[in-house]
Amino acid sequence: MIRIAIVDDHAIVRAGLRQYFSEQVDLTVVGEASTGREALDIVRKGDVDVMLMDLSMPDQSGVDALAAIKARAPDLPVLILSGFPEEHYATTLLRQGASGYLNKDCDPEEIVKAIRTVYRGRKYITAGVAELLADGLGGGGDKPPHEHLSEREFQVFLRLAKGETIGHMANSMSLSVKTVSTYRTRVMEKMKLESNSDLTYYALKNGLIQ
Repeated sequence: MIRIAIVDDHAIVRAGLRQYFSEQVDLTVVGEASTGREALDIVRKGDVDVMLMDLSMPDQSGVDALAAIKARAPDLPVLILSGFPEEHYATTLLRQGASGYLNKDCDPEEIVKAIRTVYRGRKYITAGVAELLADGLGGGGDKPPHEHLSEREFQVFLRLAKGETIGHMANSMSLSVKTVSTYRTRVMEKMKLESNSDLTYYALKNGLIQ
């Protein structure tokens, strides 16, 4: 049996997925979480084979949660199931350790197929994501600015865009204020933006935050 943990802040989504997985002979749901912190608690217990995770959570972004989970359990496959279109997040998250990325509009059968694929140690790449990855390999000239950010820079960018202060970020990310300020400077330079409000506008326009 493939042991699955579902991480989503909507109880109805978790219930729907749990019901669908219960109809599959080789899948069993062993844990549920509505926050990144709860997801990490499941990982610490170590009795899960695949984690199915939404990006939007109340306590932290899915990007931060993914980083924390991969730091704790590098070999645990994390499959992202998100309401955001693939072109906004997929390639970035795959680079940061996700095993696959699916949009919530996909067919439930595709989620099951993806779970079985990542459980076997392979990445699950949809046709749309494959095209995005191929475009990136073709020189990357057309990549949007946020695709050029490193993993840590992308985390800082999202937090700044949501209005988080540098001091709060330093505490929650266990970094010095100076280090976070350096990341902010790099983000601004790479994205050719001037202020935090520019970052927020960019993130909203590109569907990176809600």
